[in-house]
Amino acid sequence: MAYPDDLVELVDGFLEELRFGEAPSVSPLLEAMRYSLLGGGKRIRPVLLLAAAQAYGVDPAAALPTAAALEMIHTYSLIHDDLPAFDDDVLRRGQPTCHVKFGEAVAILAGDALFAEAFRLICERQEAEPAVTLAVVQEISEATGVKGMVGGQYLDVSGLVTGEAQLKLLHRLKTGRLIAACVNSGGLLAGVSASELEVLAGFAAELGLLFQIKDDILDVVGDTEVLGKQAGADARLKRSTYVSVYGLKTAQELARRSLSRALAALDGIQGRMGTLAGITNYIYERQR
Repeated sequence: MAYPDDLVELVDGFLEELRFGEAPSVSPLLEAMRYSLLGGGKRIRPVLLLAAAQAYGVDPAAALPTAAALEMIHTYSLIHDDLPAFDDDVLRRGQPTCHVKFGEAVAILAGDALFAEAFRLICERQEAEPAVTLAVVQEISEATGVKGMVGGQYLDVSGLVTGEAQLKLLHRLKTGRLIAACVNSGGLLAGVSASELEVLAGFAAELGLLFQIKDDILDVVGDTEVLGKQAGADARLKRSTYVSVYGLKTAQELARRSLSRALAALDGIQGRMGTLAGITNYIYERQR
C-alpha cells in the first residue's frame, strides 16, 4: 500500500491554521515557530498516529490535535538538534535551520514554545475521555523526557556510547521512543484493549528501530540535496551509529530484518493495518 498522502494533507491543513498568539511583541518568535513547523516533509509521526487510530475505526480528523502536537514536539527536537551546541547544522528540509535564520536565542525559545504549546493543544482541543487524554499525555511526556528522546540525546552527545548494547539503548530512546508513542497514542485514542495495545506497542518499537537504522544508512549514502540536510553529519561529529558499529552492509541487512519483523508484527494485530504497512515500507524505502 502507498504512503497515505491524504493524511499528510490533513496534518498540513491543521498545522497551517494553528495560531500561538497575536501580540506584536512576540511576532518574531511566532514567525520562527511557524517557519520550522511548516517546513514540509512527510509528517511521519502524526501520520502514524492517524493511521493507527484509523485502523481501529476512528475518523483521522478526530485525532488531529494530538497528531499535530506530536509534529510540534518533533519540530522542537529538530530545532534544538541543529543548534551549534549539538549538531551545528545549517540546513533542514532544504532551508536554513532555525538558528541560522533567526539566531540561536530565538531558535531555542521557538523550540521551547512548540514543546509547551503541544501539550496545551492536546488538553484544549483533543476530544476524549479525561482518562484517555491523561494516558496520551503520559505516553508522550515519557517518550520525550529522560526515559525517551532527551535521555537518548544526552547519550548521543555524552560520548559514552561504545558498545552494541549502548547503541541500541541510545537509538531506542532518542528516536524509537517517540515513533512508538505516535502509534501507541493512536491506539489509546481508539480505545483498544490493554492486551491489544501491548501487541501494537511491539510493532511500534520495531518500527522505531527500523527508522533509526535507515536514518544512519542515509547519513552515509544519501545526497544532501535529496535529504534536505547535510549528509555525513554523524561521521563529522564522530557519533556512534549502526553503520559505524556494524558497517554499511550489515546495517542494510539489519534494516531488512527489522522491516520483516515490523510487518510480521502487524499480522498479529487486529484492525485494518494496510496503511500502517504502507508507512512501514515507506520508512524502509525512503531516500530522505
